[in-house]
This record gives sequence, C-alpha cells and structure tokens, in this order.
Amino acid sequence: MLIAHRIALDPNNVQATYFAKAAGTARKAYNWALEQWQKQYEAHKANPALPKPNQVALRRQLNAIKREQFPWMLEVTKCAPQMAIIQLGQAFQNFFAGRARYPQFRKKGRDDRFTLTKAPFSLDGCRIRIPHLGWVRMRESLRFAGRIMSATISRVADKWFVSITVDTPDHPHLPKAESQGAVGVELGVSALATLSTGEVIPGPKPHRALMGRLRRLSRSLSRKPKGSVNRAKAKAKQAKLHARIAAIRQDALHKLTTSLTRRFHPIAMENLNVCGMLKNRHLARSIADMGFFELRRQLEYKAAMRGGQVVVADRFYAGSKTCSVCGHKLETLPLSVREWTCPECGVLHDRDVNAAINLKNMAVSSTVSACGEEGSDPTRKRRVKPASVKQEVSFVPV
Repeated sequence: MLIAHRIALDPNNVQATYFAKAAGTARKAYNWALEQWQKQYEAHKANPALPKPNQVALRRQLNAIKREQFPWMLEVTKCAPQMAIIQLGQAFQNFFAGRARYPQFRKKGRDDRFTLTKAPFSLDGCRIRIPHLGWVRMRESLRFAGRIMSATISRVADKWFVSITVDTPDHPHLPKAESQGAVGVELGVSALATLSTGEVIPGPKPHRALMGRLRRLSRSLSRKPKGSVNRAKAKAKQAKLHARIAAIRQDALHKLTTSLTRRFHPIAMENLNVCGMLKNRHLARSIADMGFFELRRQLEYKAAMRGGQVVVADRFYAGSKTCSVCGHKLETLPLSVREWTCPECGVLHDRDVNAAINLKNMAVSSTVSACGEEGSDPTRKRRVKPASVKQEVSFVPV
C-alpha cells in the first residue's frame, strides 16, 4: 500500500532559494517537454513514418541540449527536470485512459514543486538530505515504516512541504474499528454530515467565514500595478489566506473521517456527482467549501488501514425519498423540503437522517451478502440458519 506523509520543512534562506530554483527547473522542463510533445505529435500525424513522442525520448533530448541551451539546470539536482518529464508521460497516460484532462502548462506561483527519487535523498530523524544542498530540517519525523519510494517538495503560499511516499505492508497498522456497527453518512450543505445515529456534524465553512477578509485582499491586490513590489506583497498575503482556508477545511475533514473510521464498520455514503452539483450557481460556493470528494477519499484509505469498509451507494439511489420504516418511495421531494411525513405509515422524517438510515440499511444488506453467509436470503430452505463465517477483508492499494 502506497502512503504519502506530508511534512512541513524549516529551510533557511539559502535552502529556500535552492528549492525555488529546483521548482523553476522542473517547471521549465515540463513546459518544454509538453511543447515538444505537441510539435512531434503534429509531425507524426503529417508523416506517420516519424515516431510518436514519448517521455523517454524527450528526456534524452533534454539531456543532449541542456548544457548549451539551459546551463542553469545543472545548478540543481538532475531529478528535478527528469522527474518532471516522467510526470508528463504519466499525465498523458491518464489522459488517454480517460482519467484526466489534457495536460496543461505549469505556472509559476501555482505549480512550484519538484520530485526526487529514492536514490538521491535520505532521511535521518527530523532531517532530509537534498542533493547539492545538504540536510534540511523537518517539523516532524516520518510516521510510516516501509520502503521509501519518492519525495516531492512543494510550496504553498510562503511555506515549503515535503511529501514522502512510502510502500508499507498491506496489513493494517492501526487498531481495528470499534464495534459500534454500521453507519450511514448523508452529506449536505447546511451540515457537513448527518449520521444514521442522529448526530449532525456542522462544517466549518472557512471560505464563507473568511470571505470579507478575502474580498478586501482581492481589492487591494487589484489596485497594485503589475510588476511592483507592493503587488507581490499583496499577492503573498492573499496566498496565505487561501492556504489558511484550505488548512481549516482539511483539519475538519481529517477529524471527521478519523472519528468515523475509528468507531464504525462498515460506512455507507452516496456517490455524489460533485462536478454536476457545482453547476448550480446558487449552491456552487457552498458545495465547494465542504470538500465532498476529499471526505470520501480520506474515508476510503483510513477505513482500509483499520480493516474497515466503505460502501458507496449508486448515484441515483433515492435515499431521501424512501421511507426508512416501511419502504414507501415518494415521486418527488424538492430540496427545500427538510421534513416530510410518510403517506403510508405516517412517520415524520428528517430528510437527512432518513437518508442516512437508508444508507446504513443498504450497507448492512450488502455486507451480509458479501460475506457469503448461507441461508441469509428469505428463500432459504433450511430450518436453522447456519453460523456466520468471519469475513476476510482484502486490501487494495490506495
């Protein structure tokens, strides 16, 4: 299982300057390779006898010309430009497989990062050794044990981070989930999550809370002339505020997902079409402020670490419109209706709690069928239901 641990760095001015140079070298190599890829692909379409572009050939081309055309690339580690071209090749693989959009050119200030393979760097407690630079202090030591694969150094606002990828054993290294049973998680905008137990977890909504400060900084930035020192200072302040908003949201999601995976197994949730939901101009900002996709991603890998399971319902699963008591399904249920009474059994339902209970019931039924228990279906012919067999959880690398 591949796990990445992101650690804040504490570089001095010389080390921060080196990081900026290496990130600029990686960005230049990526953009150069993308431009050459497009030219060579057009040439191949015009003349099929010419080879198609690939990252191996582009790396060789860059190595042949960088001493004459880009001599400043030799001031940093060779992994920075080489890994950038390898990442471009992976980006094209994802594009042709339909997993990502067409690769875009990297931009300064937004894509400030470079990657190192295992060979050039090493770790020693709270220090990391960077080629051509030496030891750099880290805020904490690496948490995971296993084979170190790579390290990516990136900048967020005015801080530098290192993300170390470790190949850990497939068996879970965290304690098993507590025996509180299954739970359904209904995601929403007014509250981040509503559980089938009745708990309501409000979201921090950091973007809305800091919107006034963000607007003031944006207006201040727009008044500064381009290229001026004051504009650079205003842009740095705005970047720090955006980083703070993201950190608040990430902290809330980590606390929620850790609590859920520690207490419940299995966990059921919806397969939301977040891209489609963001097209609603009235709710797009609130939806983006919650971080639904990140919450699901964290739930899946944290549940796997604890031997748990996340059951994802179908995108068109009508959990809100179905009565969790008798199973009656409404024809329509507007989003503005937060409570409704079942016309069959007369039970008053809270929209989100009812949907969470239906998700929980779906998770329990799917887990029982996945266990392969004989006689669990209503058409069994035995007089006595056989004993349950312990389910073995198979782990998939995240």
